[in-house]
Amino acid sequence: MRIPAAIRVATRSPLLQVVKSAAATIAAWLVAGWAFPSQLPVFAAIAALLVVQPSINQSLSKALERSIGVIAGVVIAVGLGLLLGSPRWIVLLAIVVAMLVAWVFRASPGTGNQVAISAMLVLALGSSSPEYAFARIVETLIGVAIGIVVNALIVPPVLVEPARRQLGLLGSELAASLDRLADALPHPQTPERMQELMLEARLLRPMKDAADAAIAAGEESLTLNPRRSTHRDELREMRALGERLSPIVTQVIGMTRAYADHYDDSIGEEPAVIAIAEQLRRAGHDVRLAVQSAELSSEPEALTSAIPALTAPLVVRPPSSQHWILIGSLMEDLRRIRGGLLDED
Repeated sequence: MRIPAAIRVATRSPLLQVVKSAAATIAAWLVAGWAFPSQLPVFAAIAALLVVQPSINQSLSKALERSIGVIAGVVIAVGLGLLLGSPRWIVLLAIVVAMLVAWVFRASPGTGNQVAISAMLVLALGSSSPEYAFARIVETLIGVAIGIVVNALIVPPVLVEPARRQLGLLGSELAASLDRLADALPHPQTPERMQELMLEARLLRPMKDAADAAIAAGEESLTLNPRRSTHRDELREMRALGERLSPIVTQVIGMTRAYADHYDDSIGEEPAVIAIAEQLRRAGHDVRLAVQSAELSSEPEALTSAIPALTAPLVVRPPSSQHWILIGSLMEDLRRIRGGLLDED
């Protein structure tokens, strides 16, 4: 029986993140235990554990969510305790009331859960007195503060490497797709090979989405990060390159689709097709050059030249009447690819 994907992930969290979470939880437990020796510092430990996130920006968001949730939950628990006393069923009532209050104020799911959990813990573990409630709020703020400090001071996470890796993979596959289309254009193709070309081209879309998500995560990891000045320019360059490659992905998919839709065995006899294939190879060269210039590729691939290969617009003779739609479509997409690679408006 396979373990469901809901409880396992493809890659582990960094060990450093586990160590930081453990350190923050222990520190919060000790400090809150010293401040309030009469109670187990459960609220502080939970707050610190939740606040240590993959980025400092996420830590602040989680800290705000936790703090508001605890304050609201504690207020609800104290209010119900003062009104109704301490029957056993008051815990269930507090959970329901907390969920309704979160719904009324349109709280996020995380904040809503924190309200209900905090109300339940206050009534189940302690008392509903105002002094106890105030102590739990202060205890939570101690845990939140320690979690933020630990996450910010102990090697603050910077998610630059995943962005570099995903963008490098996108660039390499985009260049390979250009080469595959260039190799296919002048030669007869079987239906199976045409289907394979389309599948390979469509794989560029999820790779582009993965690169965009990785760059966005990298940019978020720099928010409020003491190490942001070291990596800001690097991520800015990645974002710019990603924006240049993104429309080329669309154009390569469109060119492959047009080739598959309008294919016949005589298309390779068109002089324009041979010229377009050569330009596609040059475009693949320039994509690789852009990726290597940005130091994204880990492959020791030797370039034929460090100079961009798309140096002049392509001019072709008019195609035969049965092929002019395909040739025109390929020429227009090639023009856009050239403009993107040469950074032309």
